[in-house]
This record gives sequence, C-alpha cells and structure tokens, in this order.
Amino acid sequence: GIAHSGTLISAVLFLFRAKFRKAFNRTAEAMTVIAVMTAGLFPLIHLGRVWFFYWLMPYPNQRLLWVNFRSPLVWDVFAVSTYFTVSAVFFYVGLLPDLAIARRRVTGIRQWIYRVLSLGWRGTATQWTHYEKLYGFLAAFATPLVISVHSVVSWDFAMSVIPGWHTTIFAPYFVAGAIFSGCAMVLTLTIPMRKVLRLEQYITHDHFEALAKVMLFTSLIVAYAYILEYAMAFYTTNVFEQAHFNFRLLGDFRYPYWLMCFCNVLLPLTLFVRKLRRNLAYLMVVSLLVNVGMWLERFIIIVTGLSHDFDPYVWGNPNLSWIAIGITLGSFGMFFTFFLIFVKVLPVLAITELKEERAHETIHV
Repeated sequence: GIAHSGTLISAVLFLFRAKFRKAFNRTAEAMTVIAVMTAGLFPLIHLGRVWFFYWLMPYPNQRLLWVNFRSPLVWDVFAVSTYFTVSAVFFYVGLLPDLAIARRRVTGIRQWIYRVLSLGWRGTATQWTHYEKLYGFLAAFATPLVISVHSVVSWDFAMSVIPGWHTTIFAPYFVAGAIFSGCAMVLTLTIPMRKVLRLEQYITHDHFEALAKVMLFTSLIVAYAYILEYAMAFYTTNVFEQAHFNFRLLGDFRYPYWLMCFCNVLLPLTLFVRKLRRNLAYLMVVSLLVNVGMWLERFIIIVTGLSHDFDPYVWGNPNLSWIAIGITLGSFGMFFTFFLIFVKVLPVLAITELKEERAHETIHV
C-alpha cells in the first residue's frame, strides 16, 4: 500500500493546490520510492533461484521461452517498473531547486555531488517556467498511473477463481486502501521527524489535522468496501464465497480479522473529534495501528484465501518459518535504513515551496 500511495498523495494534492501538501510531499515521495525499491525485491525473492530472474524478461532467446502476457504477474512487472520510474523522476524533479540550495551550503565531495545532481540549476525565470510545466505534467501523469498500477496489482487476486479474491471491487478497494495506509505512514514518519529535526514552525497542527481528515475519509471508503464484500457474497448465494467469509469471521483467523476491523474501521472514526485530530500523540497511535491493520488486511486476504478454498482436502493453516519472518523484518529494516539516509542527506521539506508560501504571506500582510 505505502509503495503506491506517496506519489498519489503528493500529485493529487498538488493538482488541487492543497496548501498543507508542502509539509508532507517530500516525505511521501521519498517513502514511495524507497517502498517500491523494497517491494520490488519480493518477486525476485519468491523466484527461489534469483540468478534466473532475467528469464522473466521478454527478449529473444534460444531457450524457446516467452513471457505469458495474459498473466497478471507479468502485468505487475510492467506496471510497477513504470510506476517506479515515474515516481523517481517526480521525486527528483521536485528536488532540483533544493539541491541547488544545498549545493551552496556544503563543501568538499558533498558539494560536488549536489552540483552534479542539481543539473546546473541557477533559478532563472526560464528554468522556473520549464520546471513548473514539467512538474505539473508529471503530477497529472502520475495520478492516473498510480490508480491504474494499483488496479493491476489487485487483479493478481481478482483474476483468479479463489473464493474471496474473485471480485470486481478489488481495484477501487486497493486504491482507497493504498491512500489510507499511505496517509497513516506519512503521519508515522513525520510526527517523530518534526520533533527530532525541530520543524515545528514548518509542520503545524493544521497540517496534521488536514492529513488526518484525508485519512478519515479514506477509512470510510475502506469500511464501505469491507461491508460490500460481505453483501455481495451473501447476495449472490455463492456457497463457496459464503463459506469463505464465514471462515474469516469465525474461523482460525478471526482474531486478526477483528483486530483489522478495529484498526481500519472503528479507530479512525474517532478522528471526527477535532481535539483528537490535533493531538499528535493520539495521531501517532492511530497511524501506527492503521499500519498494523492494513498489514493484517493483506495477511487476511492472502492466507484465508489459500487456506480455505474449494477443496476441503487441502484446508490447513500456514506455518511461519524463520526465513519468512527474517524476510519480513529485513524489508522493514531496509525501508527505515534508506529513509534515514534520505533524512540525513536530502532536504526533508520543499525549501523553495516554503519560501514561496512565506513570500505570499508577507505580501498579504
């Protein structure tokens, strides 16, 4: 979810000219790029023989092998790689003016690196004109791209015939869930970062309240999707679908399921209270639990679908191995390591956008 949400949040808020975007856009974009890099390793890990990954690429070869373009997994490869490219370019273009500012504040090898990365940015009127056109185009291009990419990811499940997966609601359900978990992760990263880096004057309670409202709105969409899943299963009188959803409610994974409902549906409803939306400690707790709930949602979708399908003979519960646990913990470690590197070496806020906002405020005053 978080791998497909940061760019969408930043791009959509830019297109709607939301002022609170300036406090979160850099964090959201960096989060997306790092999360996609981390998530991109999982298809390679699950190949088993990673050194044969190039067999999945469509190129002429002597093995008489070709990619099955009717497989949603192949769609994933093209969709996610395209999304990563656009997200990285969108993130980098937004960094250009700030890299030029950082270039003047450091010396030695860091100055040379910033000078190379800033691509000769001087801040002339012509450069700003081209920059604003390109940034607006990338934002407009990234918005439908993110929606389509997450829809393709959902079709990995929806194109199968497994009970609980074969449903048309998965595409909007996954998109809403991505925005929901993305907002929660941005809050989880930004609240401690604001305290540690002393950014209180740049990231205010008003900014957090606005993002909490977006998270509350998307939580309502996710709750509607949960209800609609059950309504469609029992409306169609499909006994396999009904048995699957009964298994979710009352089966071996009922405790993770009800915890997921609490974290993703009931807890965000407390954000209707304005005092709670402006309480950073409470927002931190809510965002952490929403991240837990969204992870449990993926767990419930995958595990219950595979452990309780058509044939009772193959019913059973998975046994977690230390390898699976290690891969999961390693992915968390990789994400947070790269994010801390980003915080250390790159501006975590859009300096030029903040300067522009302050200039407008001064003029109006």
